[in-house]
Amino acid sequence: MSDILSTILDQKRVEVALLDKANLRQLAFAAPLQRDFKAAITRKTQSDAVRLIAELKRASPSKGLLAPNIDLLDVGNQYQSNGAAAISVLTDEKFFQGKLQTLIELKYQTGITIPLLRKDFIIDESQLYQARAFGADSALLIVAALEPARLQELHDCAISLGLTPLVEVHNHAELDTALRVSDIQIIGVNNRNLKTFEVSLETTTSLLPFIPAGITTVAESGIFNASDVQELADAGIDAILVGEGIITSADIPAKVRELASVRATS
Repeated sequence: MSDILSTILDQKRVEVALLDKANLRQLAFAAPLQRDFKAAITRKTQSDAVRLIAELKRASPSKGLLAPNIDLLDVGNQYQSNGAAAISVLTDEKFFQGKLQTLIELKYQTGITIPLLRKDFIIDESQLYQARAFGADSALLIVAALEPARLQELHDCAISLGLTPLVEVHNHAELDTALRVSDIQIIGVNNRNLKTFEVSLETTTSLLPFIPAGITTVAESGIFNASDVQELADAGIDAILVGEGIITSADIPAKVRELASVRATS
């Protein structure tokens, strides 16, 4: 496990210990029904455009400040109106300058109707209860951060809440672990090496052939332009998750349109 991931997970344990799990569970089950994240990000045919999950992201541990002053609600609306299929919301405060409150604002204080993914470092059911209570339709589960049994428990919990888990892997070993998860629906391949932080789209293209049909696939990290998306589209990816490549663009609406319009050539 990388040092930065270990540091983040240590912080998450501190945060989780302060949560009122029972109260959050009640709030979760009282929350409105969720939007269908899997349907939104799955290509129906090879001729369909790759689905774009556009990320709201102010900063990252590897790149520092990216867009500290953006209006997240305004940008979220730009994402939807220019073709994004879903929105990823980074909710980690300490390392990514995110806020859980952004989810509830996007869900209930804007005209946004596309599904929302809570992107965080989830290690406990209480964080899934938070996700549902604050308006998320999906939640990220990172294989590198969880023991296999714990991954299954959290995956089951998410499903019971009506959240569609996006299970993230970085290599073949993690993919093998993910494929042993019962009822797995979505696998995300993060192209960033957690140890070196180097990025290569080959991570996705090399793992895709080993993911069974019927599981929706998402490529994450290192995607900046239509050429990158074309490579992934031709490999058969369903969706892409893009944060930095959009949020740092001088013309966010145009960048969203560019990334959301790519179709496979073969």
